[in-house]
Parts: sequence; structure tokens; C-alpha cells
Amino acid sequence: MRRRDFIALVGGVVAWPVRVLAQRQAMPVIGFLSSRSALESADVVAAFHRGLTASGWAAGRAPTVEYRWADGQYDQLPALAAELVRRPVSVLVAVGGEPSALAAKGATSTIPIVFTVGGDPVKIGLVSSLSRPGGNATGISLLTTAPEAKRFGIVRELMPSAALVGVLINPNYQEAEGQSHDLREAAGKLGQQIHIMNARTEGEIDTAFATFKRLQVNALLLSSDPFFVSRRSRLIALAARYAIPAVYDFREFAIDGGLLSYGANLADGYRRVGVYTGKILDGTKPADLPVQQSTKFELVINLKTAKTLGIEIPPTLFALADEVIE
Repeated sequence: MRRRDFIALVGGVVAWPVRVLAQRQAMPVIGFLSSRSALESADVVAAFHRGLTASGWAAGRAPTVEYRWADGQYDQLPALAAELVRRPVSVLVAVGGEPSALAAKGATSTIPIVFTVGGDPVKIGLVSSLSRPGGNATGISLLTTAPEAKRFGIVRELMPSAALVGVLINPNYQEAEGQSHDLREAAGKLGQQIHIMNARTEGEIDTAFATFKRLQVNALLLSSDPFFVSRRSRLIALAARYAIPAVYDFREFAIDGGLLSYGANLADGYRRVGVYTGKILDGTKPADLPVQQSTKFELVINLKTAKTLGIEIPPTLFALADEVIE
């Protein structure tokens, strides 16, 4: 999707004929709350709309969508959620992980919520259970944090002789403590020395990379976090600048020039959010829609980046790859 097309999509239409405007006002309004930023989310927003279309909300039934973006600043989400609730909206879509979902849940107990989270929505109190969510919320668990140990194993397979592996974690993310625990445990089992750096701002990201370079880390694991996804261009550029082989969570990193990614298919998750949103607009209650979990995980290798870094990708990883970018 081109930038100008996306801006038109999320920005709304400035002027409409009176009759068309009246039809639009009669349509339901969807609130779309994201911890991410608008321009780097074009692909997943398009997937969300494909889900709406698949559920019958297209052409003459296309609802209005009000977008609110936190741009990785999680503390802004409660105010943005409250703004959408006051709008009011028929459904509140809360995507970009736990911070958005919790902000939406805190803003309303009556408006239906469809969320994406990276971990367990029961554990953080979003739903009563996966099969019977209860209340006003349901959605998709992308299981983005669950494969942290798996991603760490990929780092080891990629760089088996690494003396020191760097790990980047955002301490503001609700799953950060669990991520740190899982990675320390995985490193201990493999006898791998790691150095964890926290980063919750762009400045801290820059500092972390400078530290990794000073410590001469041989590889980097980027933990799964929406803030990092919204800053993926910066992260990829820093990894290239310091010539640090890095493993990421989503294919978007590898597509944009990152070395390797392993994780859930984001577009598929957002598409399913669109389908659920359409069902709720048609009258289904969130309590009757079980929380879905990602089942599709992808390993993507950017061979061009590997060659630039002078890294030989092991045949075992090639054999497992879902996509190789040349």
C-alpha cells in the first residue's frame, strides 16, 4: 500500500456529498486503538479491513473507522481509549499488544472490545478464559512472547561460537518480566552468556546498541514488543551500523532488511480481528467468541543481509525457512 493511499484510508474523507455523508453517519463506528504508529502499520491495517470485508462489511456496508495511534508511547493509550469511548464507538479494536488491550478494558466495560495480545489474556485479566471470555472483550493471542526461548535457540544455531549474546527488552511492556525469565533460563540451559539491556525510548535503544558494540556481543536477540515493532527501521539500521547479527520476532523486520525473524504471522492475526469485529457488528456478543491463538509461525531469512554481514546461514535453518529473501 502506498503512503498516500494509507493516509487517505486512516485519515478519513474530508468532504462528502450530503446524501453520502448521511449514509456514513448511519453506519456503525469502529474505534481502532493501537500502540504502534500509523505509517508502519499499513500492511496490518489492510489485513484488518480484509477481515471486515470477509465478514460482509464492505461496499455499501463499510463502517467508519476512527484511528488512534500511541506511536509506541504506552502512557498515552488510556487517554486515547477514553477519547474513542466518548466518540462513542460501536466496537473498540485494541491492537498492538497488552498495553492497548488493557487501556481499552480500563476505558469501558460495556462497549465490545476486540484485542490482540502477545501473551495470555487470562493471566492479565482481560478475559475469564480462552473458550468463554465473559465480559465485553475477546480477540487474538498472537503468542508473540511464547517463542522467546525458541528464538534464542535460533540465535545459537545461527552463531554457535558466540561468546556473548545481547538481549534487548522493553521494561514498560507487561510481558517483560516473563520474557527476561524465559531468556535467562534458555541461556542457562545452553551455557550461553547473555547481556540484557532495557530500552523504552529511542535514546535508550541507541545507548543499548553502543553498549553491545563496546562489549563486543556476537549476536543480538530483540525481544517481542510493540514499541520495538514501531521502531523497526531504527533497530535494523543500528544493527547494520554496528554489524551485529540480530534475530527479530516478525517477518516485517526481515522484509525491511533485518537478518532473520521467527514469530507469528501478524497480518493473519489482524485479519482475524477484522472478522471478529464484523461478527460483533452483526450482533454476536464478545462473550460468545472464544479467544483465538496463533497457529502459524514463520521463519524468514534475509540472505542479502547475511551476505553483507559475512554470515553463513546453517543448512538446518535454510531447511526450516518459510521464506528466503535474496
